Amino acid sequence: MRLIALLRTFFVLTLIVSIASALAAIVARGRMTSHGGPADDELDLVAIFEGMELASTAPALRRASVTTWYGGGSLDLRDATLDPAGAEIAARAVFGGFRLVVPPTWRVETHGIGIFGGFGDARNRGLVDPEGPLLTIKGFVLFGGVGIVSEAPDLDRAEAAEAPEAVPLPA
Repeated sequence: MRLIALLRTFFVLTLIVSIASALAAIVARGRMTSHGGPADDELDLVAIFEGMELASTAPALRRASVTTWYGGGSLDLRDATLDPAGAEIAARAVFGGFRLVVPPTWRVETHGIGIFGGFGDARNRGLVDPEGPLLTIKGFVLFGGVGIVSEAPDLDRAEAAEAPEAVPLPA
Protein backbone atom coordinates (compact mmCIF):
# COMPACT_ATOMS: atom_id res chain seq x y z
CA MET A 1 0.00 0.00 0.00
CA ARG A 2 2.78 2.40 0.88
CA LEU A 3 4.47 1.88 -2.50
CA ILE A 4 1.21 2.59 -4.33
CA ALA A 5 0.75 5.83 -2.38
CA LEU A 6 4.34 6.84 -3.16
CA LEU A 7 3.90 6.11 -6.88
CA ARG A 8 0.62 8.03 -6.94
CA THR A 9 2.30 11.03 -5.28
CA PHE A 10 5.19 10.87 -7.76
CA PHE A 11 2.75 10.72 -10.70
CA VAL A 12 0.73 13.69 -9.41
CA LEU A 13 3.85 15.77 -8.79
CA THR A 14 5.21 14.93 -12.25
CA LEU A 15 1.90 15.94 -13.81
CA ILE A 16 1.86 19.25 -11.91
CA VAL A 17 5.46 20.02 -12.94
CA SER A 18 4.64 19.16 -16.57
CA ILE A 19 1.60 21.44 -16.66
CA ALA A 20 3.46 24.28 -14.94
CA SER A 21 6.37 23.87 -17.36
CA ALA A 22 4.08 23.91 -20.39
CA LEU A 23 2.38 27.10 -19.19
CA ALA A 24 5.75 28.74 -18.51
CA ALA A 25 6.94 27.70 -22.00
CA ILE A 26 3.88 29.33 -23.57
CA VAL A 27 4.71 32.59 -21.79
CA ALA A 28 8.43 32.36 -22.60
CA ARG A 29 7.85 31.55 -26.28
CA GLY A 30 7.04 35.15 -27.11
CA ARG A 31 9.90 36.54 -25.05
CA MET A 32 12.82 34.24 -25.90
CA THR A 33 14.12 34.41 -29.47
CA SER A 34 17.11 33.12 -31.39
CA HIS A 35 19.95 35.45 -32.32
CA GLY A 36 22.83 34.85 -34.71
CA GLY A 37 23.26 33.07 -37.97
CA PRO A 38 25.49 30.47 -39.61
CA ALA A 39 28.58 32.72 -39.87
CA ASP A 40 28.34 34.27 -36.37
CA ASP A 41 30.88 33.48 -33.65
CA GLU A 42 28.23 33.83 -30.93
CA LEU A 43 24.80 32.19 -31.11
CA ASP A 44 21.64 32.12 -29.04
CA LEU A 45 19.29 29.40 -30.30
CA VAL A 46 15.82 28.82 -28.89
CA ALA A 47 13.30 26.12 -29.79
CA ILE A 48 10.09 26.27 -27.75
CA PHE A 49 7.30 24.04 -29.06
CA GLU A 50 9.17 23.84 -32.39
CA GLY A 51 12.24 22.48 -34.08
CA MET A 52 15.37 24.23 -35.24
CA GLU A 53 18.39 23.32 -37.31
CA LEU A 54 21.50 25.40 -37.85
CA ALA A 55 24.70 24.52 -39.68
CA SER A 56 27.39 26.87 -38.43
CA THR A 57 30.26 28.16 -40.57
CA ALA A 58 31.65 30.42 -37.83
CA PRO A 59 35.30 31.39 -38.39
CA ALA A 60 36.03 31.56 -34.61
CA LEU A 61 33.10 30.19 -32.60
CA ARG A 62 33.39 31.38 -28.99
CA ARG A 63 29.99 30.96 -27.40
CA ALA A 64 26.62 29.42 -28.08
CA SER A 65 23.50 29.08 -26.03
CA VAL A 66 20.91 26.44 -26.95
CA THR A 67 17.54 26.27 -25.21
CA THR A 68 14.99 23.61 -26.11
CA TRP A 69 11.71 23.56 -24.23
CA TYR A 70 9.16 21.08 -25.56
CA GLY A 71 11.17 21.34 -28.77
CA GLY A 72 14.40 20.16 -30.30
CA GLY A 73 16.78 20.33 -33.17
CA SER A 74 20.35 20.12 -34.38
CA LEU A 75 23.38 22.36 -34.23
CA ASP A 76 25.91 21.25 -36.84
CA LEU A 77 29.43 22.54 -36.16
CA ARG A 78 31.31 20.40 -38.69
CA ASP A 79 31.98 23.43 -40.93
CA ALA A 80 32.76 25.79 -38.02
CA THR A 81 36.14 26.65 -36.56
CA LEU A 82 36.56 27.10 -32.82
CA ASP A 83 38.21 30.15 -31.34
CA PRO A 84 41.85 29.31 -30.46
CA ALA A 85 40.94 29.70 -26.77
CA GLY A 86 38.10 27.18 -27.21
CA ALA A 87 34.35 27.62 -27.08
CA GLU A 88 31.55 27.08 -24.61
CA ILE A 89 27.97 26.01 -25.20
CA ALA A 90 25.32 26.66 -22.56
CA ALA A 91 22.77 23.88 -23.03
CA ARG A 92 19.29 23.86 -21.54
CA ALA A 93 16.80 21.15 -22.47
CA VAL A 94 13.46 20.92 -20.69
CA PHE A 95 11.09 18.25 -22.01
CA GLY A 96 13.08 18.42 -25.24
CA GLY A 97 16.55 17.99 -26.59
CA PHE A 98 19.03 18.66 -29.31
CA ARG A 99 21.81 17.03 -31.23
CA LEU A 100 25.23 18.61 -31.45
CA VAL A 101 27.23 17.51 -34.50
CA VAL A 102 30.97 18.15 -34.17
CA PRO A 103 34.07 17.12 -36.13
CA PRO A 104 35.44 13.78 -34.86
CA THR A 105 38.78 15.32 -33.85
CA TRP A 106 37.38 17.94 -31.45
CA ARG A 107 37.75 17.46 -27.73
CA VAL A 108 34.39 17.82 -25.99
CA GLU A 109 33.87 18.17 -22.25
CA THR A 110 30.41 18.11 -20.68
CA HIS A 111 29.59 19.56 -17.28
CA GLY A 112 25.91 19.31 -16.65
CA ILE A 113 23.09 18.01 -14.57
CA GLY A 114 20.54 15.59 -15.96
CA ILE A 115 17.26 14.87 -14.22
CA PHE A 116 15.35 12.09 -15.98
CA GLY A 117 17.60 12.75 -18.98
CA GLY A 118 21.17 13.70 -19.67
CA PHE A 119 24.12 14.25 -21.95
CA GLY A 120 25.44 11.55 -24.28
CA ASP A 121 28.56 11.42 -26.44
CA ALA A 122 28.27 8.81 -29.22
CA ARG A 123 31.46 9.75 -31.06
CA ASN A 124 34.41 7.46 -31.76
CA ARG A 125 36.82 8.48 -28.99
CA GLY A 126 39.75 7.00 -30.91
CA LEU A 127 39.59 9.85 -33.46
CA VAL A 128 39.77 12.70 -30.91
CA ASP A 129 42.94 14.77 -31.20
CA PRO A 130 44.31 15.34 -27.66
CA GLU A 131 45.74 18.66 -28.86
CA GLY A 132 42.60 19.58 -30.83
CA PRO A 133 40.25 22.44 -30.06
CA LEU A 134 38.19 22.21 -26.86
CA LEU A 135 34.44 22.61 -26.82
CA THR A 136 32.94 22.81 -23.32
CA ILE A 137 29.25 22.12 -22.81
CA LYS A 138 27.64 23.29 -19.57
CA GLY A 139 24.00 23.17 -18.62
CA PHE A 140 21.11 21.11 -17.46
CA VAL A 141 18.58 18.67 -18.83
CA LEU A 142 15.16 17.94 -17.37
CA PHE A 143 13.17 15.15 -19.04
CA GLY A 144 15.25 15.52 -22.21
CA GLY A 145 18.70 15.12 -23.64
CA VAL A 146 21.71 16.50 -25.43
CA GLY A 147 23.40 14.13 -27.86
CA ILE A 148 26.90 14.68 -29.25
CA VAL A 149 27.75 12.96 -32.55
CA SER A 150 30.20 13.32 -35.41
CA GLU A 151 27.95 11.99 -38.15
CA ALA A 152 24.47 13.04 -39.12
CA PRO A 153 23.38 11.17 -42.26
CA ASP A 154 19.92 12.74 -42.18
CA LEU A 155 21.45 16.25 -42.34
CA ASP A 156 23.83 15.18 -45.10
CA ARG A 157 20.93 13.78 -47.15
CA ALA A 158 18.98 17.02 -46.71
CA GLU A 159 21.96 19.06 -47.94
CA ALA A 160 22.43 16.74 -50.91
CA ALA A 161 18.75 17.06 -51.82
CA GLU A 162 19.04 20.87 -51.78
CA ALA A 163 22.20 20.92 -53.95
CA PRO A 164 21.66 21.63 -57.63
CA GLU A 165 21.99 18.66 -59.92
CA ALA A 166 25.23 18.33 -61.82
CA VAL A 167 24.94 19.30 -65.45
CA PRO A 168 27.30 17.47 -67.80
CA LEU A 169 29.71 19.74 -69.64
CA PRO A 170 29.65 19.65 -73.42
CA ALA A 171 32.41 17.53 -74.95
